[in-house]
Amino acid sequence: MPLGTCRYSILLSALICFLQQAEKIFSYPISPAQTSYSSVPDFHQTLPQALLLVRQQAKLTKDLYAKRAKVVSEIPNFWPLVFEQAPPDIDEYVQPTDSAVLLSSLVNLSVERFELPNGDPRSISIKFEFSENEYFENKVLEKKFWWRRNKDGWAGLVSEPVKINWKADKDLTSGMLDLVYQVWEDDKAGKGDDTEAKKKLKSQMESTGLDGVSFFAWFGFRGLSISEEENQAALKEEQEKRKARKEGKEVEEEPEEEDEDDDDDEYEMEIFPTADDLAVCIAEDLWPGAIKYFLAAQEQDALSDINFESDEEMDDEEDDAQPSKKRKA
Repeated sequence: MPLGTCRYSILLSALICFLQQAEKIFSYPISPAQTSYSSVPDFHQTLPQALLLVRQQAKLTKDLYAKRAKVVSEIPNFWPLVFEQAPPDIDEYVQPTDSAVLLSSLVNLSVERFELPNGDPRSISIKFEFSENEYFENKVLEKKFWWRRNKDGWAGLVSEPVKINWKADKDLTSGMLDLVYQVWEDDKAGKGDDTEAKKKLKSQMESTGLDGVSFFAWFGFRGLSISEEENQAALKEEQEKRKARKEGKEVEEEPEEEDEDDDDDEYEMEIFPTADDLAVCIAEDLWPGAIKYFLAAQEQDALSDINFESDEEMDDEEDDAQPSKKRKA
């Protein structure tokens, strides 16, 4: 049911109010995006402070985002319009067909730091909700990313592939996402490295390449294989080192490994290798800045209407100014 002009104005005013409140909360000089850096002076002292900030911001914005969700649920095409104005770091991954799906059937987007209050605030869950569409059966697609550390000192986001139930002949990833999911199932079952699914996936990746791969291939990302047990052991070791530094003790740092072949092997079967970067962009830019992007879409539509009306007026003026032809005697 279309919204009345008055109701729509009220909702827009509410969104602007939420935007102002959020800006106050996020006005602290260190942003959540800085929690993954490693080149800042006194890094080992700065990182815990930055993580504490993320925890505080998540707590302060929880109710605010809940109120925002209630308001935007009444605004038709809110999230499709947000994606239409997405920043380049996100937009570059959205192909024309992906855009058609998002614009026609995306009804909600939500981000949650699901390991809070006791876990790592950098772990994120991104949930897409869809209406009926011609491409897949799923009404909800949720992708979880866990922040993990391994014994070698690597730290970052890891995930599990999400299965999309494609409709007949509508797979936007040309079968690659299904193969990724099967490879993951085979790995869990301990079937080894020489499975049929791995052969097919590797062959398809080599023959077609990953240029122009669908946004929905993002749901297939896994990253490095780090168990929760390995993560906890690595975290414990890091906490002990941090404690020793605080006490002024000398801590021997492990040399950085120059040979990254092992990591490269783990990413060999990734159909969307930069999915972790995209997840961070969605969670720390598109999601908190949704109102800003929606208002930008509204402004663009308004300018388009003005330009269209101006063109029509110019056409009318030209028609009026054109002299009429004289009739032959």
